[in-house]
Amino acid sequence: MPDARPPFSAAVTGIGMVTAAGIGTDASWTRILRGETTEASEVPALAGTRAGFGCHVPDFDPAKALGRRKALRLDRSSQLALAAAAEALADSGLDTAGWDGARVGVVIGSGIGGAATWEKQHHVLLDQGFDQVSPMLIPMLAVNMTAGYIAMEFGARGPNLVTATACASGTTAIGTARELLRAGTCDVVVTGGTEACLIPSIVSGFSQMGALSARRDAPANASRPFDVDRDGFVPAEGATVLVLERPRDARARGASVHAVISGYGASADAHHATAPDPEGRGAELALRTALADAGVGADEIDHVNAHGTSTPLNDVTEARTLRRVLGDRPAVTSVKGVVGHSLGAAGAIEAAITALTLEHRLVPPTANLHSLDPEVEIDVVAKGPRDLTGELAVSTSFGFGGQNAVLVLGRA
Repeated sequence: MPDARPPFSAAVTGIGMVTAAGIGTDASWTRILRGETTEASEVPALAGTRAGFGCHVPDFDPAKALGRRKALRLDRSSQLALAAAAEALADSGLDTAGWDGARVGVVIGSGIGGAATWEKQHHVLLDQGFDQVSPMLIPMLAVNMTAGYIAMEFGARGPNLVTATACASGTTAIGTARELLRAGTCDVVVTGGTEACLIPSIVSGFSQMGALSARRDAPANASRPFDVDRDGFVPAEGATVLVLERPRDARARGASVHAVISGYGASADAHHATAPDPEGRGAELALRTALADAGVGADEIDHVNAHGTSTPLNDVTEARTLRRVLGDRPAVTSVKGVVGHSLGAAGAIEAAITALTLEHRLVPPTANLHSLDPEVEIDVVAKGPRDLTGELAVSTSFGFGGQNAVLVLGRA
């Protein structure tokens, strides 16, 4: 490993969430903390597909949240992200009208981008001809556009990036945002992840590869991380945005800080397109790199917000890696039992929940965990929330292509 750099922490001064658990951070946190499963239900757009259910954001009205004209020009993934960004910036207390936009960056993770728009316009092309395709197709589907739209909305003229590392995208974005602060490139970074692709093509693709739960008779109980009877993940949509600043800058303006991000590690399995390395070597490398970056030992970690997808391979591989590196002391949870798996947004959702866990000193339970898989030899929180007395936590994310990303967070 290269020589360690001086420790650096980024303060989380704002959080905005739009998830299957609810619109807004309070609604999402409350439901996740209680372990109340969302009503994963039949999605009209998925009618006729083999896996026709998913976790959608309930009662989200883009016209009300963003204005009708603006909403019509955005893919749903961008709509969700803009709503989350507005909440996060309001929570931060920053004056977006008066800030130095050149010192404000935006880094958003998305695994797929505007797939819903692409699929819809493909049908227009086939049914009505090429001259009926929307002129907004490209700015609505391109994966970079969500970050661009956030910059336009709030006058953020600094570096503007999108990270696409599959289901690790949101975590990769937050880690990258922290590096922009560390390098002195930005004073504020708006970061997180978004995804909205509960559409036939994407869901069918996951279904055909055997990644999804087949529990159509009980969809609300289908996502069951670390449970012995898990049979695949439940697809979801959602977005979460964090506002990051240097702690001294946050203190100087009297801002409240939810938590700090003190370490980041990334790696590749270099193993398989969709399956994790059965030895967990890539995941372990990312985890150890994050710990080294934070300057903390494995025995100092008190909590893990796990990737925990509810798939047979991922959950066992992750559990073995966590036990090998951290032992069985940390209290482990996965929020996907509540909100499903929102792909590129998942890591951002989980980082936000980890920050709130540290702030409120409560670990949410892993919903739908009825019988722990005997191969999962870690302390998984279930049934109800648990008090957290420690100061440090990690949030893990792993994606197709073997892309791994881990954050270390601490109490403010």
